[in-house]
Amino acid sequence: MIRDKSAKKPAKDAPKPSAAAKKAAPAKAKAPAVKAAPVLPGKKGIIAIAPPSFRRERALIKRGIWPVAGCDEAGRGPLAGPVVAAAVILDPDRIPRGIDDSKRLTAEERERLFDKICATAQVSVAVASPSRIDRDNILRASLWALKRAVVALPEQPRHVFVDGRDRLDTPCDCEAVIGGDGIVLSIAAASIIAKVTRDRLMCALAQDCPGYGFEQHKGYAVPEHLDALDRLGPSIHHRSFFAPVAAARAKHMPWTVEPVQDLFTVTEVQVETSLEIDTSANL
Repeated sequence: MIRDKSAKKPAKDAPKPSAAAKKAAPAKAKAPAVKAAPVLPGKKGIIAIAPPSFRRERALIKRGIWPVAGCDEAGRGPLAGPVVAAAVILDPDRIPRGIDDSKRLTAEERERLFDKICATAQVSVAVASPSRIDRDNILRASLWALKRAVVALPEQPRHVFVDGRDRLDTPCDCEAVIGGDGIVLSIAAASIIAKVTRDRLMCALAQDCPGYGFEQHKGYAVPEHLDALDRLGPSIHHRSFFAPVAAARAKHMPWTVEPVQDLFTVTEVQVETSLEIDTSANL
């Protein structure tokens, strides 16, 4: 089919529409506006993240379930130092402002909130040493410390929120919340207590074992820490079975490393056999 192109063009002698006709013509439909994500004031290009809330705790309070605790740990990833767990029961009438996931706060903000939380809430702390981590593995040691922190609270909770995917073996109901330190306010408060407590412990260990820089990196596997491990070897505060620590121990203390048996080695065994024939037998 051949279309007449001239049909699309107005005739040369056709009158032009007046200004009034243009105003009366229906306006073209505009595309719906897309709302942009909220941006932090004064910080261009940074998207604001909603802080944790007390919503889940209040829902339990309305059902008559109280006290409600949140618990979290600090120090699963480092090569040295303990795992520190904390449990917190916030006072609904005296919740400090500014509580957030400890990773989103500066060291100064954490220190300030640490004092406010301890002054207004019920707080307990438990520590799993490097020797326990070596014996039980890091996950079991962390869960052990979290349970000990809950049991050590001045008032036993009727419900516990714990950060992560693993529930605790507690006498009361326990609810695991993945990313809970950024969602549940009680867990966020516990993350601050655990983080500040562990940072202070690592600064104390830095005085006991100078040269590793514990006061700076808090035992994490940063290049400075790895260089110190390679130069000085592991200390009593290092976790023996973490790979960089095991490598440094093999270099500086090879007599402490047990040889690994090669399961694929084939050993020849000579077996002497003798055959006695009974000549009296009728074969």
